[in-house]
Amino acid sequence: MTQRTPKVTVRRNRTLALVSALVKGVVAAGLGLGSLTVLVMVVWISSPYPDSGPGGALRAAAGVWLLAHGAGLVRPDTLSGVPAPVGMVPLLLVLGPVWLAHRAARDAAESQEEPREGPREGARDGAAGPSRAGAFCAVTAGYLLVVAGAAAYARGGPLNADPDTLAFPVALVVAGAAAAGVWTATGRPFGPAPSWSPLAVQEAVARTLFRRRAEAAFRSAAAGLTMLLGGGALLVAVALGRNAGAAQDAFLGLAGDWSGRVAVLLLAAALVPNAALWGAAYGLGPGFSLGTGATATPLGLDGTPALPRFPLLAAVPDQGAGALPNWAALAVPVAAALAVAWFAVRRAAPADAPRARAWSPRETVLVTLLAALGCGAGTALLTAVAGGPVGTGALSEFGPVWWLTGPAALVWTAVIGVPAALLMRLWRLRTPGWAWRRDVPEADGLPVAEADAEEEEEEEEEEEGECDGAGHPRRWWAPWRGRRAAAGEGGRAVPGAPASPAASSVPSPGPAPEAASGFEPYDFLPTDPWHEKGGPWHGKETREARWASLKQGSGGLMADFPAERTADRAGRTDRADRADPVPDRRAADPDGPGATP
Repeated sequence: MTQRTPKVTVRRNRTLALVSALVKGVVAAGLGLGSLTVLVMVVWISSPYPDSGPGGALRAAAGVWLLAHGAGLVRPDTLSGVPAPVGMVPLLLVLGPVWLAHRAARDAAESQEEPREGPREGARDGAAGPSRAGAFCAVTAGYLLVVAGAAAYARGGPLNADPDTLAFPVALVVAGAAAAGVWTATGRPFGPAPSWSPLAVQEAVARTLFRRRAEAAFRSAAAGLTMLLGGGALLVAVALGRNAGAAQDAFLGLAGDWSGRVAVLLLAAALVPNAALWGAAYGLGPGFSLGTGATATPLGLDGTPALPRFPLLAAVPDQGAGALPNWAALAVPVAAALAVAWFAVRRAAPADAPRARAWSPRETVLVTLLAALGCGAGTALLTAVAGGPVGTGALSEFGPVWWLTGPAALVWTAVIGVPAALLMRLWRLRTPGWAWRRDVPEADGLPVAEADAEEEEEEEEEEEGECDGAGHPRRWWAPWRGRRAAAGEGGRAVPGAPASPAASSVPSPGPAPEAASGFEPYDFLPTDPWHEKGGPWHGKETREARWASLKQGSGGLMADFPAERTADRAGRTDRADRADPVPDRRAADPDGPGATP
């Protein structure tokens, strides 16, 4: 018989793992395409007067699925005979494909890190998976194979995919989602920096304090961006409420049967995030374009807008100069800037830390500026995909202008956020009347270098605690994973994992002696030589009391030996020790060798 060498087995397992990751990418793309196809077919079947057969409906579903990845579509059948582009991406549809690609890459990277139990504990039976780059490339390649097939199938349908947009942004969106999944599987590490980056950047990324500052800036930027989206959605809701009649007329006029109205309602729901970004751009100042000759800003609506009939467009302000309600939209960027400042100060001056552990004003300003830069970049990226052409001629420009909206968000959050962060820091570090800091000990005399060292140690402890006992990353949505890994499945303890309090057989300690009734503390220690062999410490009653106490505290682990036998054995040992003070000396054997000189 022949036996494969370990190298052949490892190579074979790595190839199988790459194939498995490729299949996961194909399955993720197939799930997204299949779910959207089912929805489109349901609408087509329920329509009393469909425009095409089932083949046209399937090709339309493939085109809409590609549009959810950012691909540009072209409508060849128009009234004018000129193909019309469709570049506005419904952002709600993007969530499904991105989440599926992210999860496929995460599962492909996680499955290779789980050890397999072999003949010996913790051994690997030849299992070897692809590297992180291998899992990323395999999942991305499998997903893009389905994208290419869908683009080829959609040709000749009512919505053709533009081939130039398949590489950018479709491939970029898929690769970004897969990269985020691999990064999540590895515990979301921040660093190390690439080897080609400057040495100063590599050293900065390796520092714990830099990672903490970067994390605080990222969280603050995310908070500001979320506040902008929420404020924009609120503006759209208020405007729709004021123009509810126009929205209702547009909704009822687009379709006369219930299946068409359901389709219009689904399209409007998919465009709600786009409307929120339009509202945020309106509050920031640059506004949005309503065709090539009209722009809506808080100052007013200039030009003649080319508005198609759609319910969400009923929120567009009327023509003319802006009034006081229009100027009230400027409160949205102010709230976003305050959110950035608040989240930055929460890390700069924590409420549960002494004054010496607070960041300096320079560090606070730098982190707030970095958060403002992140908020501006995120706003520009989202507004770039929130608009786009929806036709030819006047409809070729529709939506916010990203290169104006992004800098506006940066200026608002930096100009208001930096002074607000400094004021909040002074308020939280004020000396008199610390209502939320009275239980924190003063440490004003603590050197800054020592405080930074302690902060680095705490960060290292937090990083070590982010993984469970089995070495897998702990996620916030599965808090039981760490407890299950520490205690083991079914109560088995994992080697190297901390013992679970619930699995311990030792009973929990009782209340303090001071809590017992009738407790009287002693005022002096006895001066008797308790350590002598004949003293009360080695008496029979004392030994029995100690044995009973140890047996009760052991939880049943100690054997039930008779106390008299133990005491007698201890007495014989004491007498032997007195008779022979050198326990290692042996009796002389007359027939044996003599003593060594």
